[in-house]
Amino acid sequence: MGYLYRMFGNVSAKGMENMTKTAIVYYSAGGTNYRLAKWAEDGAKAAGAEVKVLKIPETAPQAAIDANERWKVHAQTTKNVPEVTPEDLEWAEAIIFSVPTRFGNIAGQVQSFIDTVGGLWAEGKLADKAVSAMSTAQNPHGGQEATILSLYTTMYHWGAIVAAPGYTDPVTFDAGGNPYGTSVTVGQDGKIVEDEAAIKAAVEHQAKRTVNVAKALKNLA
Repeated sequence: MGYLYRMFGNVSAKGMENMTKTAIVYYSAGGTNYRLAKWAEDGAKAAGAEVKVLKIPETAPQAAIDANERWKVHAQTTKNVPEVTPEDLEWAEAIIFSVPTRFGNIAGQVQSFIDTVGGLWAEGKLADKAVSAMSTAQNPHGGQEATILSLYTTMYHWGAIVAAPGYTDPVTFDAGGNPYGTSVTVGQDGKIVEDEAAIKAAVEHQAKRTVNVAKALKNLA
């Protein structure tokens, strides 16, 4: 049984060409954003996307990682997840970010990666891509919205098309009602505070919507 069959079932080469190329890019120290990324993968595939789940490279010193058991375990568990490169963003027609909040803004690791795609931006290779974002924090008002909007500000500079979930499905209300992107609160124990089923449904809807917007943009080209 071939690789493509294992990944996507009985899909022809022409069918693969018609699948929306989707990069789900995440940074996660404790594992929550990785879970969101995997849920987004489910939603994107359900919408007919070819999906890559990619982690943002870690820039923290190993000593800092080793000092936090949850961080250390998650790093080991996801060591085989491929790291995102600028080429992955060039490949993608839809891009979904899932990142933690750091003092009301994106984590330094995320900014470090974004700073590497200036060449693509200068060549116009990030324009007209459908994008959306999700975020996590330890408090309900810990900066999730600000973090998502910070990412969107960058994407406006790219010329990308923000495909925020808005209130296009009732699942958004069930998951806390953030129209910019799914937001999650993570307790001190590392567990999601909100109802996980509601969050998963909201993430899947957001991913499907982002893929569908990318499809519409491709059909206009």
